[in-house]
Amino acid sequence: MAALQRSFSAVRLQVCVLRSTLQSCKQLRDQRWVKPFALQQRGYRAAVCHKISAPMEVRDLPSVEKVPKGMVKVAVHSTGINFADILMVAGAYQERPELPFVPGFEMAGEVMTVGEGVTAFKEGDRVVGLPMPSGSFAEECLVNEKALFHLPASVAYTTAAAVPVSYGTALMGLTRRVNLQPGETVLVTAAAGALGTAVVDLAAHALGATVIGAAGSQEKCEFVRSRGAQHTVDYSQDSIRDRVKDITQGKGCDVAFDSVGGKVFEESLKCLAWEGRVLVAGFAGGDIPKIPANILLVKNLSAVGLYWGRYAMQNIGVLRQTVIATLTFMEEGKIKGPSQPTTFKLEQVNEAVKFITDRKSTGKVVLEVR
Repeated sequence: MAALQRSFSAVRLQVCVLRSTLQSCKQLRDQRWVKPFALQQRGYRAAVCHKISAPMEVRDLPSVEKVPKGMVKVAVHSTGINFADILMVAGAYQERPELPFVPGFEMAGEVMTVGEGVTAFKEGDRVVGLPMPSGSFAEECLVNEKALFHLPASVAYTTAAAVPVSYGTALMGLTRRVNLQPGETVLVTAAAGALGTAVVDLAAHALGATVIGAAGSQEKCEFVRSRGAQHTVDYSQDSIRDRVKDITQGKGCDVAFDSVGGKVFEESLKCLAWEGRVLVAGFAGGDIPKIPANILLVKNLSAVGLYWGRYAMQNIGVLRQTVIATLTFMEEGKIKGPSQPTTFKLEQVNEAVKFITDRKSTGKVVLEVR
């Protein structure tokens, strides 16, 4: 009997050991398999355009776990809204991505992970960049290493998100396209907008030009003066041509930087001095003008276009230099940098777009994502 009891005790001990072993295996399985599965399900929120001209919807999207070679995954803190985003969602932009897509051409945030071959950035770096073709209206986005820039600690994410497109376009236009020289006079249309304020800031403070800012109200004209314009034109009240002639004592302006089109462009063209240059940067007014070649001929004028984003495909080095130079100007205090942006939450993306299209904005409108 004693031997039988010892045998039962040994069996019970083995059962206890087996149960303990199975429990340990279960815990190991939980640690090794359940957690990675949960990570695979992790997602992020994004404003998605699922139908042309329809309101964007904030949806959960699956996070990219394996970052492609040469790419960087960024946690987006702030993202700027550009007129090009509005046109793209309306199906009126020169590039039309397949539906559904996430808009957004510029953002500022923090590096999450990097793909193979990326050496200039690491996890935790503060950055500003350009997802291409778009994708920054989201909590996460992928950016090519070549379209990403280190963000100085002195520049807030909200401010940084207002820099790349507007200031990059402005600097490219003023330098590479129309070769603005110190002492020349430049007329800037839509001068209270995101691009216009960048042109005013750079022309007046970094390039030594005299700036005439044209805007659609007296309030906006006062704002344009605060950004550096020496003169303004309220084109809801006055003739652009007459005001420019008065300001320049009949000479006219050397450069006209236009992003409105229509009648505003036509008046700007007539404001130009001998051998003046007009730069076409957009058609915010919705009317694409025709350029009368006879005016170009009799005054030896030049008309040039500017599609800044195209440089990402044609000459990325030139595009990079415009952003790097702007950030350097800001660090050195040579320009004011963007004015305090008007901010909306990601969930308010459609209200933010309406705010711009209703012409209520001055400077940049930015979505605060985190």
